[in-house]
Amino acid sequence: MPIPAAMQGRLSIPVIGSPLFIISTPDLVIAQCKAGIVGSFPALNARPKELLEEWLKRIIGELGEWEAKTGGKAAPFAVNQIAHQSNDRLMHDVEMTAKYKVPITITSLRAPRAVVDTVHSSGGVVLHDVINIRHAQKAVEEGVDGLILVCAGAGGHAGTLSPFALLPEVRQWYKGTIALSGSIAHGRSIFAAEALGADLAYIGTRFIASLEGNADPAYKKMLVESAAKDIVYSNLFTGVHGNYLGPSIANAGLDPGNLPQSDKSAMNFGSGGNTDKKVWRDIWGAGQGVGQIDAVLPVAEIVARLKAEYEAARKEFRAREG
Repeated sequence: MPIPAAMQGRLSIPVIGSPLFIISTPDLVIAQCKAGIVGSFPALNARPKELLEEWLKRIIGELGEWEAKTGGKAAPFAVNQIAHQSNDRLMHDVEMTAKYKVPITITSLRAPRAVVDTVHSSGGVVLHDVINIRHAQKAVEEGVDGLILVCAGAGGHAGTLSPFALLPEVRQWYKGTIALSGSIAHGRSIFAAEALGADLAYIGTRFIASLEGNADPAYKKMLVESAAKDIVYSNLFTGVHGNYLGPSIANAGLDPGNLPQSDKSAMNFGSGGNTDKKVWRDIWGAGQGVGQIDAVLPVAEIVARLKAEYEAARKEFRAREG
């Protein structure tokens, strides 16, 4: 199964660092790309919209300088576009990334043909995140180049299907690039994703607890102290179900075990939430793999750990076969 040409020969491990609202800035993206994984950020993190061009220039410039100095090859980077009616910046941001020939665009909620065509016109590829078969089929019909399966246990807006259910069903009819998301915080899980049929692992929560991540230090500390039992699945905060840290919900004065349901029609990503306690400012997202985070580390060290764990898992598997 293929990975996009832009990634070939440039990854130290088959991983995309997922775009993290507020947290993913050029510092995090550049560190991820230098370490050999795809770094990404939501276009909406660059506010006002004029800042997006500055970010793109900085990322492209610093990665180019690093390659010239070291002789190495940085991993490509990606920009996430939220294709929702509340995002009145969408086409501005897509056209800006096309202008700077961003190699990878990650679309969320919808994968409109206009976005796909604009990205393709500049030589880029589109990966679309989905939580079920219907969404996957619609994205492929719109011409995307790959799918990101956001399965149960993923941080933020996640689906309810097990990767052991969703990935094999998608592979029955789709032969393109697939990245898998859901509780992946260890190199062994990256190898397991490949064994299941994915081309890439999609990791977010692990990089919140990085030195380069633009997260509140208390958020990072909570990640280190939390486990899967602390994750709460709710649609209260944005109108779409997602996984959040229960202690952060409690700190906001809400009962994590008794949250009301939100009306999906009130979904709004421009304002950042449907309550006075805002996600991701007050209510902190995290995936169920949070229990595997034991320290706040530089991105380079996190990736080195993941790589060592991944290679150990591959070696162990080969030994079992022997």
